[in-house]
Amino acid sequence: MEYNTNDIDKIAGFKSWSDQKKIDELLRIDCDIYCNLGTDSTKKTKEEARIQSRKIYLLIKKINPLMGTLFLNH
Repeated sequence: MEYNTNDIDKIAGFKSWSDQKKIDELLRIDCDIYCNLGTDSTKKTKEEARIQSRKIYLLIKKINPLMGTLFLNH
């Protein structure tokens, strides 16, 4: 199944997935967000991508505090 930004909270709550699998899927979604941005993207679209990305990094921080902090700082 292909997950997207609407499934971010659901992924973090999966009990059967390992922490690494959750982080991998969240980062794949983050990558997909930025791959869909282009030179013709509006400022609003870029800001929404940044907000979604930050939400992903905060969820990663709940799973792995060190990794999430590093993502948020960069």
